[in-house]
Amino acid sequence: MAKAQRKTAKTRKPSATPAKARGNGKAAPKTSAGNGALTKEQEIGAFERMLLIRRFEERSGQMYGMGLIGGFCHLYIGQEAVIVGMLLATEEGDQIITGYRDHGHMLASGMDPRGVMAELTGRRTGYSQGKGGSMHMFSREKDFFGGHGIVAAQVPLGTGIAFANRYRENNRVCLTFFGEGAANQGQVYESFNMAELWKLPVVYVIENNRYAMGTSVDRSSAQTDFSKRGLSFNVPGEQVDGMDVRAVKAAGEKAVAWCRSGKGPYILEMLTYRYRGHSMSDPAKYRTREEVQKIRDESDPIEMARKRILEKKWASDDELKAIEKRIRDTVTEAAEFAQAGPEPDPSELWTDVYRS
Repeated sequence: MAKAQRKTAKTRKPSATPAKARGNGKAAPKTSAGNGALTKEQEIGAFERMLLIRRFEERSGQMYGMGLIGGFCHLYIGQEAVIVGMLLATEEGDQIITGYRDHGHMLASGMDPRGVMAELTGRRTGYSQGKGGSMHMFSREKDFFGGHGIVAAQVPLGTGIAFANRYRENNRVCLTFFGEGAANQGQVYESFNMAELWKLPVVYVIENNRYAMGTSVDRSSAQTDFSKRGLSFNVPGEQVDGMDVRAVKAAGEKAVAWCRSGKGPYILEMLTYRYRGHSMSDPAKYRTREEVQKIRDESDPIEMARKRILEKKWASDDELKAIEKRIRDTVTEAAEFAQAGPEPDPSELWTDVYRS
């Protein structure tokens, strides 16, 4: 029996302590409370994972400003509910592939924050031995297939992973993430067509954060309802409140079940928002501070989860503060680990590089 088949009955599980969870690779359970509602364990676990991503990205931004991280760096601040909610809907063995705004996907899938930060700082202890940087790290152990710097390049790759799943009959589903800007690339539609023709088990998750490299979606896309982008290929889709982890989980369960039952691909458009610029070099002057603050005040995914936990008395304010402290300690440890690690030896320059 194939390894992936043995995993079918298992699910991604949360840990009570984020500092430990990142080391053992456990994430969210699939146990459903029905209609997108979260159990106490899921709600607190989702809060922890979203907060870990937020604090890790904030620290990454600080370290970039200090010159400790070089190259490109795209932060996921504001979009945390998308990946966390989707992983609540998956089983162990399902795969993840995404673009260059990828740190949140890595952390949510259980990759060690120390290894992620070490890669960001170009250290030998990073996931790509310090040679991939922010956009190019992978973990076969966690079924995370990157991190890809070329816009939309991951979409045909994710479709190929889904083809392998169908060929092997392993009952796995590939979650393929990309942004609304990437959705205008031609290879995306070639992938939709192929996936529907062959009924491939792939969920296309379009993270619509409203601005593609600084250009408003209203100025760059003739059809701004991206859930309809698969209609000419008979690929179903729907729009989702990507700021609410519960809505993401509910839509994710529906899409994953569709794919796993052999019906082919499914498109989920996550209506989300990034608080920072497109990359660290983007001052984001194309929008007002008031716009960003309004989203923070009304729709922040972490603050909404915190409010629900307190209202349901699933944890006290002091208990949530203890969780926050553990996460701060985890991020601090990751930063210290990264800075203490050795850089790649110059002799490694041509290792792992394809040459024809």
